[in-house]
Amino acid sequence: MTSASTSASRTSLTGIFSGATRRGACPSLYAPMQTGDGLLARIRVAGGSLAPADLAALAKLADQHGNGLIEITARGNLQVRGLRTDTAPAFAAAVAALLPIEHGPTIDISPIAGVDPTEIADPRPLAEAIGKGAAGMAERLGPKVSVVIDASGQISLDQLKADIRLLAQSDNSWAVTLGGGKPQRTDAEGAAATVLAVLGALAAVGPEARAADLFPGREDITAADSPAPSPARGGLPRWRSWLDLIHGHSRAIALPFGAARSAEIIALCGAAIASVCNNMRLAPDHVLLLDNAPDDLIAQAGELGFITGADDPRNRVSACIGNQGCASGHIAARDIAAQFAPRLPASQSLHVSGCSKGCAHPRPADVTLVGQPDGIGLVFAGRAGDTPSKLLDAAALGAGTFPFQGG
Repeated sequence: MTSASTSASRTSLTGIFSGATRRGACPSLYAPMQTGDGLLARIRVAGGSLAPADLAALAKLADQHGNGLIEITARGNLQVRGLRTDTAPAFAAAVAALLPIEHGPTIDISPIAGVDPTEIADPRPLAEAIGKGAAGMAERLGPKVSVVIDASGQISLDQLKADIRLLAQSDNSWAVTLGGGKPQRTDAEGAAATVLAVLGALAAVGPEARAADLFPGREDITAADSPAPSPARGGLPRWRSWLDLIHGHSRAIALPFGAARSAEIIALCGAAIASVCNNMRLAPDHVLLLDNAPDDLIAQAGELGFITGADDPRNRVSACIGNQGCASGHIAARDIAAQFAPRLPASQSLHVSGCSKGCAHPRPADVTLVGQPDGIGLVFAGRAGDTPSKLLDAAALGAGTFPFQGG
């Protein structure tokens, strides 16, 4: 989620689809991306917070204009699938009238920034300064260029990819990491100036440029290169299921494999309204935070199919939509993931990828199943793009045969 300074509650639809064909472009509300199940729109909600009634309204729009499948991405953005060229403009107009939408470069901060009693510094003023300073660069920056500002609070952002990473220090300074370089400490004013200077340099080079090109070194842009401890998810993905706020608390639930049907979202929002849960926060790792949620609401979320507990094995499984919504997918990845999640050994992580791109989980996993034209590749302690150790028969896998590593 990014700084609210780059948001707008109303935005012109002029130029819709204008950036959809740019190489490496990311989908947006106004430039949805063609996928196997239609057009996919990504919605960057300003501040990442919204009322349950507004999320329910969005789910109804997803049903009306798309196929009703809603996703929360690894960075905490909303996605709606199954839009068409004749429905996408009306959907964008309705969403823009409903919610404030963020624009400009991606600047990620904690979804509880400013209300987290444990954070070292409030990252919002820094994010706002960077957002305002970089507003004019957006069209010249690559769509995947990102800035992560981690206030060292209850929610760690260390697994988010970043061209520029800022980490709050106990002496009120910020450790700034540029591309593959080493962290350098500076104050907030110096951090903002450094970030804007680097973004300016990237904009001058052009949309293909990344910070690692200017500051090569170790492979930054991802935080971990070895198999994470299944996969660095002891409970809800790198999250506490209960988060303390300055006033009250927030409870975490997650969308299984990052997705839910509109009916499930609408039912959850109805239960939240009945429970006087007035605010929801979109969070990284496909998580939705429910402010001041009572136990009954969390129980209802579980009954609707959402992940609500640290012991849910789906916390350790990543899966893309596969051939049910992606032209590159060879297998129904989420169906396979749901089939094997209950059988996954407690010490292991599983990634089911429709193809070798591995979009749902770019890091290594203990076990990876990869859809291929001639079967399903099996990779141990690696990524979807790695050479499989063996090729599995899809029919046998469908019957429940699966050689878990060490199991």
